[in-house]
Amino acid sequence: MQIALAQLNYRIGDFEQNVARIIDGIHKAKAAGADLAVFAELSVCGYPPRDFLEFDDFIEKCYQGILRIAEECNDIAAIVGSPSLNPADKGKPLYNSAYFLSEGRIQSVIHKTLLPNYDVFDEYRYFEPNRLPNEVIEFKGRRIALTICEDLWNVSDDPLYVRNPMDELIRLNPDLIINIAASPFHYDQPVARYDVLKRNALTYGLPVFYVNHIGGQTELLFDGGSLAVNAAGELVAELNRFSEDFQIVDTEDLVFLHLTSDIRNPMSDPVSRISLIHDALVMGIRDYFGKMGFVKAILGLSGGIDSAVTLVLAAEALGNDNVKALLLPSRFSSDHSIKDAKDLAGNLGVGYEIIPIEEAFRAVEHSLESQFNGLAFNLTEENVQARIRAVIMMALSNKFGYILLNTSNKSEAAVGYGTLYGDMCGGLSVLGDVYKTQVYELSRYINREKEIIPLNSISKPPSAELRPGQKDSDSLPEYHILDKILYLYIEERKGPKELLEAGFDEATVKRVLKLVNTSEYKRYQTPPILRVSPKAFGMGRRMPIVGKYLS
Repeated sequence: MQIALAQLNYRIGDFEQNVARIIDGIHKAKAAGADLAVFAELSVCGYPPRDFLEFDDFIEKCYQGILRIAEECNDIAAIVGSPSLNPADKGKPLYNSAYFLSEGRIQSVIHKTLLPNYDVFDEYRYFEPNRLPNEVIEFKGRRIALTICEDLWNVSDDPLYVRNPMDELIRLNPDLIINIAASPFHYDQPVARYDVLKRNALTYGLPVFYVNHIGGQTELLFDGGSLAVNAAGELVAELNRFSEDFQIVDTEDLVFLHLTSDIRNPMSDPVSRISLIHDALVMGIRDYFGKMGFVKAILGLSGGIDSAVTLVLAAEALGNDNVKALLLPSRFSSDHSIKDAKDLAGNLGVGYEIIPIEEAFRAVEHSLESQFNGLAFNLTEENVQARIRAVIMMALSNKFGYILLNTSNKSEAAVGYGTLYGDMCGGLSVLGDVYKTQVYELSRYINREKEIIPLNSISKPPSAELRPGQKDSDSLPEYHILDKILYLYIEERKGPKELLEAGFDEATVKRVLKLVNTSEYKRYQTPPILRVSPKAFGMGRRMPIVGKYLS
């Protein structure tokens, strides 16, 4: 049997486009001689649909989309993901389902059993878990065990569930496993994905076909990376990451592939983590703009590393003609920072303008003179400068239709090293899930073939340049120390005792954790953050603002 793996970029709620793309995939598969075309989890509506699922009209359009797709399934079959109604009078009203379509109609509907309810997932909010064993699908002399994303990845301790649907399906003697998924990207996911598929292939002695989404859905990024492995867990097919792809695999070849010497392990030549982050962020920017109907971006270019990396990523995603840089120097801006910013814009061919903020800053100082009389220059005046810059950038954004890109990094967001309604504003946070040390890695990756980002932007001590001689290290631990503490606390969920056992200074640990926890209110007011780590700020990390723990 020839199985076509169709890895597509869907738009949530765009039924006309999603259905048309699925039908085009079916026609392409049929023309290439495929017997079965496989599409991703909830492909008809896009993932994650969230509270759209609470609208009856949305569910009806999903079903009508399935019927429309089924009409095209003649002399070929398709597997398509969609929500389906729960006919029972108890439980949630919907299932997360996989439809098997052939001969112009719906032949089988398989429901998802293990609903993820952690990190960015919230499927229990909408779906009823399948509590009965599914059946295998018989097609072209093959028995298919059809599972949906988490069914293959996790097990459950709930006694109402089977531990893993495959534990039940294996008793029905399937010949292969097809798993349709909506698996968001993070930088460790490609390795984990292959390991899980390999483990399942070896556990059940069956080949596994896995189809994932690609594309950006606001903060969630999907890298694709759809795979097929044989019963020995060896890689048979691997689709592109971060782009649409299509590949046909013949099941007749799978039995013998493990006897050959040319089957490679996809992790034998692993793609670097930083290149994955780079590609994910470029895709995330491109899809956020494309799916929202935006075209042009604007950002403040300071001569520092964060805005430099953001500008490069935006130019790659949108084209240099669609990105504008603003240089907004103050009385504290160094000449070399202005030069670095201009050099970078020139290297990229990006248009820029210089709008000094000194006059506006003096006007605000004058307005507040009677209130601040006799008080020393401090953080207040620093924040005023950041907010003046935000006012100027947002004014140009409103007047000319730009979307402002936020350039703050994860280290800054973690400890509150940013100004609300100042440098924290924007329509999209590009680096909000990228630690400062990773930003430097990105800059070196960008410069791997030639100097794009001026070397001075990379080598000079980081500074917001909001007071004379200011450096980030005046307010924070050095980033190579700070980021290690933040990673252990945020991604690894290590508490203060474990951080001390890891060798960090007690005073530094207490200070950093207090900064993280007392800055939660700021993070509630930030733009959407492109997620590239296993634990990003936003929907994946939900902390109380007024909590006392570790504060």
